[in-house]
Amino acid sequence: MAEIPAENYAQAWGDDLRTPLPLTGDERETLTSSLDWHRGTFELKCAGLPAERLSEKAIPPSGLSLHGLLRHLTGVERWWFRIQFAGEDVPLLYYSDDDPNQDFDSLDGDPAEAFELWRAECRRSREIVAAAASLDATGVQKSTGKPISLRRILVNMLAEYARHNGHADLLRERIDGATGY
Repeated sequence: MAEIPAENYAQAWGDDLRTPLPLTGDERETLTSSLDWHRGTFELKCAGLPAERLSEKAIPPSGLSLHGLLRHLTGVERWWFRIQFAGEDVPLLYYSDDDPNQDFDSLDGDPAEAFELWRAECRRSREIVAAAASLDATGVQKSTGKPISLRRILVNMLAEYARHNGHADLLRERIDGATGY
C-alpha cells in the first residue's frame, strides 16, 4: 500500500490540548479516556466563540445551539452518573415535566457559568467512576427500575458525546467556518 500524505489525514482542531487516546490499556482506561477525549472535543468545538454565538441556532430549522448542547450534556452527566448510578438525591438540571426541552430552548444565563457547571459535573462523574469497584457495579435505570452497569453507562455516555460532537461540528462550521476533529 502506498504511503498516505500527512495532509490527507483528518486534521486536528487548532489549539488541541486533549490527551491523546491510549492505543492499549484495560477496559476501564479505554472507556474513561475515550469519554474524556470526547468531553475535550466538545469543549474545543465551543472554544473562542463569544457568548452570543454559542447561543446561536445556526442550522435552521434545528433548534440546536452549542449553548443548548452544553446545557444538555451537563444534565446528562448528572442524570447518568449521579442520579442513576450513584443514587444521589440531586435535582435535575435544565428539565421540568412542564418544560422538558429547556436545556435546548431556554438559553438564558451566562454560557461561562454553564461551562463551569458542566466541568463540575464532569469532575463529579470522574470521581464516581474512579470510586466504583468495577465496571460491573450497578445503579438503577430510572425508566425500568432494573440494574444498569457502569460499563453500560460509560458506553451510553460515549454514544451521547459522539452524537452531540457531530452536531457541534456542524454548528461550529456554520458559525465561523472552524473545522477539525
